[in-house]
Amino acid sequence: MKRRDVIKTAGIAVSSGIAASVLSPRLDLAVRKASAQEPSTGGNTLLVKNIHTLVTMDEQRREIRKGAIFVRGNVIDAVGTTAELPETADEVLDLKNRYIVMPGMVNTHHHFYQVLTRVVKPDGTLFPWLKTLYPIWANMRSNDIYLSAKLAAAELLLSGCTTSSDHLYILPNDSRIDDEIRALQEIGMRFTAVRGSMSIGESKGGLPPDSVVEDEPEILKDSQRLIEQYHDNSRHSMLRMALGPCSPFTISTDLMRESANLARNYDGVRLHTHLAENQDDIKYMNKNYKMRPGPWTESVGWLGDDVWHAHCVQLDDKDIGMFAKAGVGVAHCPCSNMRLASGAAPIRAMLDAGVNVALGVDGSASNDTSNLIQEARQALLLARVREVDVAGMTAREALEIATLGGAKVLGRDDIGYLAKGMSADFIAFDTERKPFVGTHADPVAALVLCQTDYVDYNFVNGRKIVDQGRLTTVDYDVLAQETRKAAIRLSENS
Repeated sequence: MKRRDVIKTAGIAVSSGIAASVLSPRLDLAVRKASAQEPSTGGNTLLVKNIHTLVTMDEQRREIRKGAIFVRGNVIDAVGTTAELPETADEVLDLKNRYIVMPGMVNTHHHFYQVLTRVVKPDGTLFPWLKTLYPIWANMRSNDIYLSAKLAAAELLLSGCTTSSDHLYILPNDSRIDDEIRALQEIGMRFTAVRGSMSIGESKGGLPPDSVVEDEPEILKDSQRLIEQYHDNSRHSMLRMALGPCSPFTISTDLMRESANLARNYDGVRLHTHLAENQDDIKYMNKNYKMRPGPWTESVGWLGDDVWHAHCVQLDDKDIGMFAKAGVGVAHCPCSNMRLASGAAPIRAMLDAGVNVALGVDGSASNDTSNLIQEARQALLLARVREVDVAGMTAREALEIATLGGAKVLGRDDIGYLAKGMSADFIAFDTERKPFVGTHADPVAALVLCQTDYVDYNFVNGRKIVDQGRLTTVDYDVLAQETRKAAIRLSENS
């Protein structure tokens, strides 16, 4: 993590009147220095051999029959055929020519805490749905954030996700981003924690009740604390930070600008928000800002390759062109968009224009699950329905946006494909499980088209987190019971 010219940024803050005191240099804080880390040359070795098909997602998009992966420490040392790679290692996993192995999938938009409030308003659109849930979420506490994050991460890991972001924008009572960071570190998932925020309540024309918004100087102060305490921009890092003012209808333009200023004082801290999710979102933006999403993001300094937006269902061709030119990323959340009747995002147009598109499961109160392989399937189906064309998305494009797309959107060059020097994040599906019966013609496409809901193996940073369909880092049944009690308590106290 590299601190840049904070004094210059503080001068900008003075002119906007929000946070001069927050963004001034704070030399008393211990700033972790992140340097580029070369691939590991030490540590235990792992050989995964006799892979039916190794889907590398590398530049040539190689799919290697009878493949193998050799890992040293937390880094891939070699990929190829089983015959080409070493015969032994400290640990050997023989997949007996029946498993498909691919890069771990990357989830780029979620709200972990929402596992506590699934199907609370099953038939509402976005704004009425939020208005119903805000008062319930206002009662959350630290342990609720911790448990919900751990359960959501468990669901993601079992569905083939190895890296996730989470957008936590509501922090009532004693809740902190630290709670979910601790949960993700314990369960072993690679993580981008998004310090979200809401600052404009109902009394000032925003959507959320005043009880769940924060003061902007405090938001920026805590954002800086989190970056300096946790952000690790080194290669193969397990934890990075991003800043995420929630949405155009919950924050001020000053907060958008100052969050961008703050993030850009540190290498690798990215920016994330909700944008153009449905027609109500567009109407609010037109009424209050007199601008479309593309020009609005440019006006607040959020048009850049360090930015990714969630949803973007209602973008037009001009918005898409602006995003493509600037390198802006989009987290596509098809299940949530369908569930809330928000529409179908123009993903084909985005991909053709060169927009970086990734997948997000979105919050578990609007999905209502955290299953990334099923999200890839829905992305394919929805794109074909929207375009009335099977070319709307292919099966391999769905896998590509779930892996490479997610890595690009999160600004990572160490995950998303399998090659020497990449992080050892990969997943395996047993082709002899029942959902794959009869799929021998194209077992790779079957990962998307056949409705499987869990992986057999999931390795994160070289560590086996899912072993034959079971989590190794947490007792899933106990975690589910504890989280269920928290959810019931939350509903009873609301």
